[in-house]
Amino acid sequence: MLNSPRTTTTSTLGAGRAVGVTDPRVPVAVSAPDPISREGAVSQLRRHPEIDLREESGPGTVALLIEDALDESALTRLRRIVRSEGARAVLVVGAIRESELLDVVECGVGAIVWRHEATAHRLVQAVLAASRGDGDLPADLLGRLISQVGTLHRGAAGRPGAPSLGLAPREVDVLRLVAEGLDTGEIAGKLSYSERTVKNVMHGLTTRLHLRNRAHAVAYALREGYI
Repeated sequence: MLNSPRTTTTSTLGAGRAVGVTDPRVPVAVSAPDPISREGAVSQLRRHPEIDLREESGPGTVALLIEDALDESALTRLRRIVRSEGARAVLVVGAIRESELLDVVECGVGAIVWRHEATAHRLVQAVLAASRGDGDLPADLLGRLISQVGTLHRGAAGRPGAPSLGLAPREVDVLRLVAEGLDTGEIAGKLSYSERTVKNVMHGLTTRLHLRNRAHAVAYALREGYI
């Protein structure tokens, strides 16, 4: 893996804002293994007014991490950013092995972008999804996740003492549609709920089960055989 020190974006904004003024932009900190990768991502994000580049990640911030491939140090960084710093994470990566996929989701990463697909539009789309707590996975990766979790569930089927999530029927209904890639408005329309109800259902189950985001919730539901 790369041995060079990681670099982080700097911000020319954030000072001198009036107290009490709500900034609708999404604060984003970019972390990359080399200056070229960092500057490439920063230059793409800088053109979009809804993005506010920051120097460091923290609560309420979206951390955009760029990796060629994953190793234990990269997973450790992901866990620290999400669990200790309280940021949401977007992972831009060249490849993910099957054995790493669930680790990434359970670290709290809800949005993943392949490096070869990391256009400005795709990066902003993933950042905005992460800021809302939504999942955003490439279609092929979502298929691999479903397949892998299904395999784990079949292997655990019939095992005595297997834990149960205790999901309510409407939670299962919502998660099934999340797994199909629907957003909050589409789920509300399908189930004849308000968008607030859908958000409350997701918030309730992720809080109760200590799940990081939608992708993590779907992984748990698949693992336990609810969907």
